[in-house]
Amino acid sequence: MYTHAPQNIFARLRLRPYVSSDAAHIVSWCRSEFAFRQWCADFFDHYPLLPMEFESYARALDNNPRSFVMTGCLGQTVIGSVSLRYPRDTDDTVRLGFVILDPAYRGLGLGKKLVQAAARYAFDYLDARRVTLGVFENNPSAHHCYLQAGFRPNAKEPVFYCAIMGEEWTQYELECMRPTDPAADTL
Repeated sequence: MYTHAPQNIFARLRLRPYVSSDAAHIVSWCRSEFAFRQWCADFFDHYPLLPMEFESYARALDNNPRSFVMTGCLGQTVIGSVSLRYPRDTDDTVRLGFVILDPAYRGLGLGKKLVQAAARYAFDYLDARRVTLGVFENNPSAHHCYLQAGFRPNAKEPVFYCAIMGEEWTQYELECMRPTDPAADTL
């Protein structure tokens, strides 16, 4: 486990397409049902999730040309994951989801870099004008991470409510505009 980030660690963070062997890493990072629900809401109906179940989800996304999973790596070490999808057929918006970082790498700024890399990918390769994501109110560290990454509250759709684990959870909607847009935040 890292206790501080070496100077060049951020330069080594890269995104690559998800591969099957990533699933075991990804599902191991949710160490409680509460953390699992913060990550996936009620998308998956049970906890713990098996690697083959995440693999089925990732392959289903890959079979849709408008969605896929990316893996964040430091060298050959898998440290994070994020899904990207177009929420509408005729939209220039890309939605990030299932954002997760290995707990051993949290608190070093790598979550911020992972989200920024995914947003940059959406802007540069998917021609997105806007990138969105949602974060639960009860996940302040992720909320802070996304704000530090350049995301801002979505003024049109600021809050949603979800029934999760027998409670009503508040989900904030955040967005980041393409850097070349006049009203954009920089990544």
